[in-house]
Amino acid sequence: MKHSYQISGMTCKGCQNHVQRALVAVDGVIGAEVDLAEKSAVIEMKEHISIDKLRSALQEGGDRYSIYLPGEEVDVPAAPPSSVKATGDGRYYCPMHCEGEKTYDHPGDCPVCGMDLVRETVMTNQQNQYTCPMHSEIMQDGPGSCPICGMDLVAIEEPETGESHEVLRQLRSKFWVAVIFTVPIFLIAMSDMLTDNPLHNLAGPSFWNWTQMVLSLPVVFYATWMFFERAYRSIVSRNLNMFTLIGIGAGVAWTFSLIGMLFPSWFPEQFKGEGGAVFVYFEAATVILTLVLLGQLLEARAHQKTNSAVRQLLKLSAKTAIRIVDGVDEEVPLDQIEPGDRIRVRPGEKIPTDAVVESGSTSIDESMITGEPVPVSKVEGDSVIGGTINTTGSLEIRATKIGSQTVLAQIIEMVNTASRSKAPVQRYADKISGYFVPAVIFIALVTFIVWSLFGPAPAYVYGFVNAIAVLIIACPCALGLATPMSVMVGVGKGAQSGVLIKNAEALEKLNQVDVLIIDKTGTLTEGKPSVAKIVVSTGQSEKEVLGLMASLSQLSEHPLSQAILKKGKQDSVHFSVVDQFKTVVGMGITGVVDGQQVGLGNEKLIALMNASLPAQDKQTAEALQSSGKTISFLTLGQKVVGMVVIHDQIKAGSQQAIKSLQEMGVRVVMLTGDNAQTAKAVAEEVNISDFKASMLPEDKLVEI
Repeated sequence: MKHSYQISGMTCKGCQNHVQRALVAVDGVIGAEVDLAEKSAVIEMKEHISIDKLRSALQEGGDRYSIYLPGEEVDVPAAPPSSVKATGDGRYYCPMHCEGEKTYDHPGDCPVCGMDLVRETVMTNQQNQYTCPMHSEIMQDGPGSCPICGMDLVAIEEPETGESHEVLRQLRSKFWVAVIFTVPIFLIAMSDMLTDNPLHNLAGPSFWNWTQMVLSLPVVFYATWMFFERAYRSIVSRNLNMFTLIGIGAGVAWTFSLIGMLFPSWFPEQFKGEGGAVFVYFEAATVILTLVLLGQLLEARAHQKTNSAVRQLLKLSAKTAIRIVDGVDEEVPLDQIEPGDRIRVRPGEKIPTDAVVESGSTSIDESMITGEPVPVSKVEGDSVIGGTINTTGSLEIRATKIGSQTVLAQIIEMVNTASRSKAPVQRYADKISGYFVPAVIFIALVTFIVWSLFGPAPAYVYGFVNAIAVLIIACPCALGLATPMSVMVGVGKGAQSGVLIKNAEALEKLNQVDVLIIDKTGTLTEGKPSVAKIVVSTGQSEKEVLGLMASLSQLSEHPLSQAILKKGKQDSVHFSVVDQFKTVVGMGITGVVDGQQVGLGNEKLIALMNASLPAQDKQTAEALQSSGKTISFLTLGQKVVGMVVIHDQIKAGSQQAIKSLQEMGVRVVMLTGDNAQTAKAVAEEVNISDFKASMLPEDKLVEI
């Protein structure tokens, strides 16, 4: 007969396994299927078993778990502190995902597999400490001025690596301790392979055995002692894993060697070498432990590099904001901003948080979100995104979202969630690992029994040595680490390249893709404007025209101006002094050079400057614009004296990447928010036949 029950107190896969084992162990239970998601269990039993008996079985190890009938009202036991998801700025998770997406508030070892918990990099509103650049003893929680010299205090950036750096440092120091002592042990042991061992001319075998034992002490009892602790916990909790095999194998090999040195008379002559010394295995134990420690070190470094992708996203957020209170500006840490606060954003500053424009107009660089290199014009009522950059005008904005509610925080959370998620293939690896370790231990026992019964004398010693060999060589490190490590590294590398992968399942399914839909800017192109060429309209030289353009541009924050300025510096043009500089939002920039009015911008600016655009120049500009180029005109007085052609250059590897995808049978479709002319020019250059232009994000979603 089968009965269904509800289970309380389960928070992870480890809980599920514990409950299932406890129920199956109850006398009269044939089998039990426990569902973590539904918090339920279906128990098959020979005859009816009282619920009190089942409840007692679950609560033998404490009152954490309880079983009850569906619909029955019970007091649910509180979960232990380790199962509480962190709400501060640090969350820790197991790199093996033993308990799914479960996180912990404090660093330590995974209670299931024993691996070091990894800190997840998250967005926080915690304020920075501020210090004086001239007087480091001055520190305070918010911005201000130094009471000694009056200089503005600067924010102290948090260490990029945080606690993960400390874990890495400890592993690195332990690894080098292990290497320093393991290498001599290895050389001493391998010297026995030489026909005429030179070490035996210095001292007898017994001396070198004792030397190996002494050298192994720092390796076993300091550098790698954590592996034995994890092995012990895995046996006690019955969560057998790779550390179980490492601890048993290396521990038995070391203990066998120590007994062989202390009590050589216990061993037959076949296990003794020259001088009657028993063959020892300190070298096998220490080398295995050191190699496993190297693996842990490499894994910690991989986690640190992966988390650096999230830290780069965190750097996009502002640290402070200028809050307007009763008409007075005050600079405050970002954590003091609340929804509804009015904030002033000056040219060149980051938008502190998601908000709505209350007054003012400007152009905002949203490339960190959209990838588009050309700033987007913003006026009263428009939404702005925290972390984007105000390039020109001054704004007053009203905060709408803060902290974890912002777009940037949600992107960071998505990257973190993806790095913790399990790929479908990992479920098979987990299942295999669950049977693998017990199977290896069983095979080691069988090996010992077979050698003891049928092996040559001394049969027990041969059986013992070969059983140790099975345990040591069968460590499933690769099986357990390969999938989660590959997912973690794949998601991290994707984030560094601007590719946000939703979860591990999406990464695995990428192998089945037959249609790839891509954006243009920042994907096929470099994502930043550059000068293609300078077109001169009058008798002035190209260098003179570029010089006037670069002189104006050096006073502007606009990306197009920065591209012109970069070109001017590359060509070593003459920079003139500019007076009365002004930014005309949506049109361009103006100023006075050597007493003449100069303007650089679009056709609207030409009209504003009362300048005339010759028909031939207009035709040239229209032809260039139809090929996807951006044109800015230079006016001198009331004449157009030249134009600069700006484009977003195709990435060096775009054409080859598209070609490779098409050869794999993948249909590539480009959806872009840019105009039709630019989209067509880029599509033709990279050989994409399917494309659509002038598409908003919601249009792209509909198309998909």
